[in-house]
Amino acid sequence: MAKAGHQTKKIQVGIVGGAGYTGGELIRLLINHPYVNIHFIHSKSNAGNPVHKVHNDLFGEADLVFVDSLDQDIDVLFLCVGHGDAKKFLLENNVASHIKIIDLSQDFRLNSNNINSGRAFVYGLPELNKEAIRKAQNIANPGCFATAIQLGLLPLAKAGLLGEVYTTGITGSTGAGQSLSNTSHFSWRANNISAYKTLQHQHLKEICESLQQVSENNITKKDFIHFVPWRGDFTRGIYTSNVTNCKLSLEAVRELYHQFYESAALTHVSDTMIDLKQVVNTSKCLIHIEKQGDKIAIHTAIDNLLKGASGQAVQNMNILFGLNEVTGLRLKANYF
Repeated sequence: MAKAGHQTKKIQVGIVGGAGYTGGELIRLLINHPYVNIHFIHSKSNAGNPVHKVHNDLFGEADLVFVDSLDQDIDVLFLCVGHGDAKKFLLENNVASHIKIIDLSQDFRLNSNNINSGRAFVYGLPELNKEAIRKAQNIANPGCFATAIQLGLLPLAKAGLLGEVYTTGITGSTGAGQSLSNTSHFSWRANNISAYKTLQHQHLKEICESLQQVSENNITKKDFIHFVPWRGDFTRGIYTSNVTNCKLSLEAVRELYHQFYESAALTHVSDTMIDLKQVVNTSKCLIHIEKQGDKIAIHTAIDNLLKGASGQAVQNMNILFGLNEVTGLRLKANYF
């Protein structure tokens, strides 16, 4: 197992689906990770092309080339493919049992579908499952909205104080993936905002499973989370606001959150208002709580491509291999 400060052999990494947004962000993080060597980057449609031809921000950073073969001489395989394609890839490719897998799709997040070809997946939210992640062979990386909303609600759920929740959340255009659609074109996104998947977003199920994991109450999608997601006029980031009833004082609620996250490396509770620019280009989650009467509002902010995807995947890799979990993730926000 790799140990920070005692590393003699670098972790050999393979990436499948390296041409998309999450693949590009993963490469950007790992080329500067002190304990990692990127062994290959797989992309059928781009095989033979330099990686910087697709990810122009990597020009001059690395002489990597896309391949269309699966080399088994690796320690960990990241699956950065679309939803449904991760399960298909593992069915079609006999990945050696010694290779750890970190899947960034939604294919293995739920308890009902997280086993495939004999592989059991641990849900990779470090603030919830760090010890299970440390012992795991396969990780199902959480969804972006799911990460932001869960981190805002877990302390209340654990304390048995979580009632019905009304949630709004806004995400940047990168949350829709790299494939073009009518709502991802600049001419549509600019100076525009809209709701989508109202009350039926796919991340609701994984959110409820995580809240149920720490709560004695029966938490279900229908009874607890009423979520309206919005498309925002910006490229990256997620900001959510969760409103629920709570009779505790504001000071008591804040103390509850500070205690829950006191050992969390990348989730921080702020006593002052937070904004999206504080987290863009970082793997941090920031949380702020407000209270009026018996209602509290819990605001969370993350970068959807980092804490909501590739950064959290690297955090999980670090935990899997016994490294400091923030290795390679100390990034300053793009505040200006």
